[in-house]
Amino acid sequence: PTGMPDDQREGLQEELIDIILHVLKRNPQLHYYQGYHDIVVTFLLVVGDRLATALVEKLSTHHLRDFMDPTMDNTKHILNYLMPIIERVNPKVHDFMQSAEVGTIFALSWLITWFGHVLSDFRHVVRLYDFFLACHPLMPIYFAAEIVLYREQEVLDCECDMASVHHLLSQIPQDLPYETLISRAGDLFVQFPPSRLAREAAQQQTQRTAASTFKDFELASVQQRPDTVLRQRFRERPRGEERTKSILTKPRTNRFVKLAVMGLTVALGAAALAVVKSALEWAPKFELQIFP
Repeated sequence: PTGMPDDQREGLQEELIDIILHVLKRNPQLHYYQGYHDIVVTFLLVVGDRLATALVEKLSTHHLRDFMDPTMDNTKHILNYLMPIIERVNPKVHDFMQSAEVGTIFALSWLITWFGHVLSDFRHVVRLYDFFLACHPLMPIYFAAEIVLYREQEVLDCECDMASVHHLLSQIPQDLPYETLISRAGDLFVQFPPSRLAREAAQQQTQRTAASTFKDFELASVQQRPDTVLRQRFRERPRGEERTKSILTKPRTNRFVKLAVMGLTVALGAAALAVVKSALEWAPKFELQIFP
């Protein structure tokens, strides 16, 4: 963070190195990648070195596992999910990006640092980390897709060549409506789960990626939706209520129920963010040096 005293900065750097070396020593199958420190330092600043060490080690063997392979093959494969998501929502933007041959490398630093390397406001970073921690490992790709889709007009107004489009997309605006994009990203995951996109994204077998083993979250996101619960309850009722069941399970109803669920999630996130802001306002002056 800017404005931090040199002695405090040096102390944090030492703690950062210790955490990284501890995780790599205990897990020799993991490999350091450029950008890993952006994630580690975020946890270090928020929870301190002891808890950060435990959290980062768990995260490194789960959500970040594919990034810590000896090669970038699995990371490239995860990036391959970006374009199929964009195509399903906005074919026009997808076709423009394909014509420009921009690829997906512009989103690499977004993905492997959970946007910690490209966002200047620390509050936005920790808000996204809360969101990603609670979700499937591929959620950062859905959020990346939402950023591109939100900037539709900028993209279409750009020169249709690789250099111009890459330059535009690689520069993330700092005033994005993050809560709205978080809500939309969650909605995209419900509409287009990874299992539906795997065939298009597969340049190698999906079983090789650690993210492909996170079936529980995808399954739970379906089973816990209120529309699914309603259908299950109506199955247990007498046949005389079939007409009510058919009304409640129409696709239009399901769609609004899904949006209501995501709205509740965003509301809870906003409440958590309000707590963080309040804590920062009342924090001692020393703590404000960490969160300027």
